[in-house]
Amino acid sequence: MTRFAIVRHGQTDWNLNQRIQGRTDIPLNATGRAEAVSAAERLQSRQWDAIVTSPLMRAAESARIIAAELGLEEPEVVPALTERHHGAIEGLTFAERQYRFPDGVAVPGLETRRDVIDRVLAALSALAAGHAGQSVLVLSHGGIIGTLLRHLTDGDRPRHGEYIANGSVHDFAWADDQLLLTHFDAAMREPGDRGSSPVL
Repeated sequence: MTRFAIVRHGQTDWNLNQRIQGRTDIPLNATGRAEAVSAAERLQSRQWDAIVTSPLMRAAESARIIAAELGLEEPEVVPALTERHHGAIEGLTFAERQYRFPDGVAVPGLETRRDVIDRVLAALSALAAGHAGQSVLVLSHGGIIGTLLRHLTDGDRPRHGEYIANGSVHDFAWADDQLLLTHFDAAMREPGDRGSSPVL
């Protein structure tokens, strides 16, 4: 069995302003860097054998901060862990997205959840094969984590009001050639929250 902790990157200015990032390469802000340090503090009580990351700046910098705090080697970049491609809605706020592409209207260039699952599970399978019996930190994105959660819980999580916070840590295990969810680090949305945008 291989254990994975999938960590959402720290905050960016687009997170703060509830803009859809997708593959757009937005850097961490100061809050995001502090969130990466806080995530590392939460992870210090556990033994880690390796750290890997999405290639996007916000994840890769979070991974480097966490690796430095935990004394791990330089993070390995795994392209398949990059965020879901959101096509024509990247850069829009969630309100703008609903106005331009209301529910039921197709978004040009939006990557399907099935395609996300296929590429991410293939990447985790390869990592599990290379790190059998080990514990691996994975720095990725809200859209990736949310898609995995929906897939593994038959759509039950995230529930209404739950969101995947920047810097949150979600535990999975790869056993018998399948991914299992062992802990969802759910946060609850408060009215008027900023930076706690829903996961598409």
